[in-house]
Amino acid sequence: MNGRPGLTEGRLRLAIPNKGRLAEPAIALLREAGYQFEADDRRLFAPCENYPLDLLFVRAEDIPEYTGDGVVDLGITGSNLVEERGSPVSQSMALGFGHCRLRVAVPDERPFQQVSDLAGRSVATSHPRTTARFFKERNVPVELIEISGAVEITPLLGVADAIVDLVSTGSTLAVNGLRPIETILESEAQLISHPRLSPEKAERRRQLETMLASVIAARRKKYVMMNAPADALRLIKEVIPGMQSPTVMPLADPAMIAVHAVVDADAVWALLGPLKAAGATSILVMPIEKLIP
Repeated sequence: MNGRPGLTEGRLRLAIPNKGRLAEPAIALLREAGYQFEADDRRLFAPCENYPLDLLFVRAEDIPEYTGDGVVDLGITGSNLVEERGSPVSQSMALGFGHCRLRVAVPDERPFQQVSDLAGRSVATSHPRTTARFFKERNVPVELIEISGAVEITPLLGVADAIVDLVSTGSTLAVNGLRPIETILESEAQLISHPRLSPEKAERRRQLETMLASVIAARRKKYVMMNAPADALRLIKEVIPGMQSPTVMPLADPAMIAVHAVVDADAVWALLGPLKAAGATSILVMPIEKLIP
């Protein structure tokens, strides 16, 4: 033991957000990948029961630093926070959730149309390093005001002329009388890694990446099964985009076949009508638990 309750040397340590928009999706992804652990609002640490993995629940903002310093081996956090902190971490893989944009926004009634219009103005943000780099690269001098709370309120209070903040749908900006004029970066949840893991932990990280990737890939696909006349196979292949070699099985009726295929989840409902028109019957659309290419 290393003296810290519950933590055992040699086990992979993964930090995940303890609250906020990334917390529940991170837990859901790990559970769908097959990792068994207990988690609740009060728990700061959870050992995985079926894999040498310990989960630590911490602030998303602190995860890049903890990972870079080697306090933990891996972390799940937003790529915007990795960029902001500048910690020496390796970004292992995108996780397919937590999509948002870091955007420059201005009040609706102000005449600002582009970033250069903000020269000499004040800009409030909770991402001061990223914002400073952005305006410096554009050669636009601004006064940065660092805010840790609700950034959107600052123009209304007269604290700032513009803001730089994370935007998911844009509804919060609209409600507060703001409009975006530029996107600084796109962000989503990332698995990050300490750059110098031991060979044993590096192998465990690769195994973890494989399991997470299988869930992410499966979420984007559906498994479609159907019966069809044997002479309709060519038409069915034309209906399903990218379908090169479907699984085809004979049925009791020699004139009929069963066709199984993996298709994009977003496209599946648009395919049902054309599949029926091509002769397919008894069409089943099923979720995929894991998909390893």
